[in-house]
Amino acid sequence: MACVVRFEPSDGTPREVCVAASTTLLEAARRGRLPIASGCDAGGLCARCGLVVLGGEDGLSPESPDEREAKRRNRVDREERLACQARVRGSVVATARYW
Repeated sequence: MACVVRFEPSDGTPREVCVAASTTLLEAARRGRLPIASGCDAGGLCARCGLVVLGGEDGLSPESPDEREAKRRNRVDREERLACQARVRGSVVATARYW
């Protein structure tokens, strides 16, 4: 199943990427040629890949206990999802605070 991920950078030029279900938000952002931080090679440890989900939260996999712990340990806002851990299951709209 194909899913549409829409990224909204601060330059006002949204980018849409069509990805297969179960693709991570990190992979989708890279396919959209958006800069995204990742210091642990997508292992869910560094929590630098946090994205704010603007819409379609139900289009993502539920937050796992490991993701929750990584966010707590690294002081990531609760509203953010770790792009390397969140898997797309439907249409989603997201942004990064640094775009």
